[in-house]
Amino acid sequence: MVRAKFAIGQVVTHGLYGYQGAIIDADPVFSLSPEWYERMAQTRPAKNQPWYHILVNNSDIQTYVAEHCLIAEHRDIEISNPKIDSFFRSLEQQKYQTQETIN
Repeated sequence: MVRAKFAIGQVVTHGLYGYQGAIIDADPVFSLSPEWYERMAQTRPAKNQPWYHILVNNSDIQTYVAEHCLIAEHRDIEISNPKIDSFFRSLEQQKYQTQETIN
């Protein structure tokens, strides 16, 4: 079983490129197309690890990043992305709180 190191709403930094973002979804292993991987995954990270959908700070884009490329943020960083309010309601202790309550 693959266990995710990061949680939905957690603020992370990309270890290589240095940008911050908020995690909006996670896949237990790589789930996009082989064409996407060849074109976009420049460092060729392993596909058999968790991959995260991330809203990038100070941007309107979303990225897809392998777990080993991410570093947890230990300070509150407000993410400026036009889609942030669609997913989260507030930032508390380095983690965004989701809009919906999951029972």
